[in-house]
Amino acid sequence: MGADPLVVTFTGHTPGSPAYRRLIVGLFFAGIATFAQLYSPQAVLPQLSSNLGITPATAALAVSAATLGLAAAVVPWSMVADRIGRVPAMGIGILTATALGFLAPFSIGMEMLLALRLLEGVALGAVPAVALAYLSEEVSARDAAAAAGSYIAGTTVGGLLGRVLSGLAGEPWGWRAGIWTVAGVCAVAAVLFLWLTPKAQGFVPGRFRHDASPRMLARLAMPLRSATQLALYMQGFLLMGAFVAVYNYLGFHLIDAPFALPGWVVTLLFLAYLAGTVSSPTAGALASRFGRYPVLLASIAVMAVGALAMLSQVLFAVIVGLLLFTAGFFGAHAVASGWAPAAAASDSRAQASSLYYFGYYAGSSLFGWALGIVFGRADWAWFVAVIVAMCAVSAALAARALRQASTGRV
Repeated sequence: MGADPLVVTFTGHTPGSPAYRRLIVGLFFAGIATFAQLYSPQAVLPQLSSNLGITPATAALAVSAATLGLAAAVVPWSMVADRIGRVPAMGIGILTATALGFLAPFSIGMEMLLALRLLEGVALGAVPAVALAYLSEEVSARDAAAAAGSYIAGTTVGGLLGRVLSGLAGEPWGWRAGIWTVAGVCAVAAVLFLWLTPKAQGFVPGRFRHDASPRMLARLAMPLRSATQLALYMQGFLLMGAFVAVYNYLGFHLIDAPFALPGWVVTLLFLAYLAGTVSSPTAGALASRFGRYPVLLASIAVMAVGALAMLSQVLFAVIVGLLLFTAGFFGAHAVASGWAPAAAASDSRAQASSLYYFGYYAGSSLFGWALGIVFGRADWAWFVAVIVAMCAVSAALAARALRQASTGRV
């Protein structure tokens, strides 16, 4: 009884306060620990394919297995977090995933690697399932979109580090060394997350509330009855699927004619992730000012233009296209991922966020593999055409369901 008033009276940390800074920096390191190891195999897929004698689409399963595990785990993790608390759930997930990340390179075959990557993804599901709900509860309402953008910016740094470090280490020493290098960095980031992140003040774990267990399924079902929520989940499903597919197969495209780039140069193209580091907080700030809906549509449009630019046979144009594509994706993701918990009822925010990430990583797993078949059996032009079509469908769904839901408020 004594804990409930805390939830009502706590209005959230405000920018400039020590707790706000610790929260943002702590989640920044959570993003590194999560997304660096989630995508570390992506930069060494050509080496993995060559070493194990498998096709590009089969090699890409090393990424898809982890994202599939994550997709399956985000909803259960949201329930665990409701029960034991946001920060403890994220801590358990990150530490478990890091241990599995050290084990994965010991795999003696593709089957063992996929099994370990699947389990690693299950553990990693704790952070995306909980982080944005935690933010929406701990940050003042008017600053929530900007804070979400800052968190997404941190995840881009994690994704960038994972790809670049594994690629640079994997080029001379093999894919196993690349993944080990990233696991070491993630272990440090996990410790920093646990040290910095403040204890939750805007949420009381279910173990301290008598009404938590009977309402668990009700809180999960509530977002699924909302057209707004379903449209947001489809944004994650389609846009993330397109994004992961491009980063999975662009390297294979660029090591072939007419580009014939060496592997270390292809690895450096992952620096395009920095465009997302800039666009995520920018999109969050613009959404706070102009509303989420127009910023979402503009971001999808930028993403599609970038994809079309990658049809060029001029390397500079491809790089510009990749920068635009990446900036557009992370702008859209920052808006949609922060919108889902903000638009949900206060007692179903974790579930709304986890369902968004279920769609997000289900799209990553499905399209990250399936578009490899398009790439392998057709050509790059058809591959890009599918990517643009996915952007168009996503924008159409947003126009149908999200126009009225956008109020311009956080």
